[in-house]
Amino acid sequence: MGIAQMREDAQGNATEAGARPRQLRGHTAASRPLTAPGWADALFPGAGRGSECAAAPRPRPPAEEAMPALLAAAWALLACAFLAALLLLLVLRRPRGGGGSGSGSSFVCGLFQDLVRYGKTKRGCGPRTAALRLRQLPKRWFTHFYVVSVFWNGFLLICLFQAKFLGGLLPSWIQCVHHALGRDSQSEDIGNEHFSALLVLLLLWLHSCRRLAECLWTSVFSNGVINIVQYCFGLVYYVAVGSTVLCQVPTNVRNGKELSVQISWYHIVGVMMYIWASLHQHRCLVILANLRKSKSGKVVSLGHNVPFGDWFERVSCPHYFAELLIYVSMAIMLGFHNVTWWCVVLYVLFNQALAAVLCHEFYHKNFSSYPKHRKAFIPFVF
Repeated sequence: MGIAQMREDAQGNATEAGARPRQLRGHTAASRPLTAPGWADALFPGAGRGSECAAAPRPRPPAEEAMPALLAAAWALLACAFLAALLLLLVLRRPRGGGGSGSGSSFVCGLFQDLVRYGKTKRGCGPRTAALRLRQLPKRWFTHFYVVSVFWNGFLLICLFQAKFLGGLLPSWIQCVHHALGRDSQSEDIGNEHFSALLVLLLLWLHSCRRLAECLWTSVFSNGVINIVQYCFGLVYYVAVGSTVLCQVPTNVRNGKELSVQISWYHIVGVMMYIWASLHQHRCLVILANLRKSKSGKVVSLGHNVPFGDWFERVSCPHYFAELLIYVSMAIMLGFHNVTWWCVVLYVLFNQALAAVLCHEFYHKNFSSYPKHRKAFIPFVF
């Protein structure tokens, strides 16, 4: 009888053991939406969090990369447009034999020249029609670009600062833009993205403040003009460039690091390059302004003369070259790997190169003794 009782107990234990897997399987089926890590967290709250914190940041899903790719494509397309304009300008500068061109092609050529030239270089596009003359504005209205930039980029800087250090979120309309362009508003901060963007926005704002001050109190504008299309483009550009910086980072901010940890070596290198280029750009603008002033600082002429000193000894437009270096320094501050900002740098390269070629051409045409060793834009290269 003792042996029979032992067999019954063993069968009962086996039946209970067989029922438990079915119960667990039923429980798992009922809670199927939970993933394996979620199921473990539900059973053991807090387990494994230390390993998650120590793990490397997860790669971004494809949806989060849609917006940077879209912005990069837009800036790359704009850079290609200015590259094409530069190449076309170089082709048009070559002497052409044969008969004159038709009125239609002449009008298109005149319109192109009017769109790429401004200020003193407008003299190189020949006589303009009455319609083109109606579309021109004073070049001194360049000041408006920096007014817009100071207010707009200052606003974006405040928004990002509040989100970064005061624990808030970016404005809802910015989140809507992120959603429209494909970035998840709940995506996490990867690396130092928010701090890098904050630093770049700060320096972009300071750059706009300095340029505004130089337009108001340093530069001496002549009676040169710009096309209304150039004016509108400049206003949109300074809104777009700050927005591009902000769109490089997720909309939510999780401030989990100390400031000293967030500062990386490329931030220091970028800031030093930014300061160096800004100082030279300011010196070159002062040299240009002094060409029209007396020693007492009074404006005595609105004409053009050959500048000397600082980077003018190497290139005709060192202030354009310094502008390029400022944008390169911002690309460094974003960690070298930001493809979108490098597309912005390409746009600045071709945009400033186009303006530098036109200025270089103006100097050579109007000053027979102009130094022949000077390049147009980049020392020793171009």
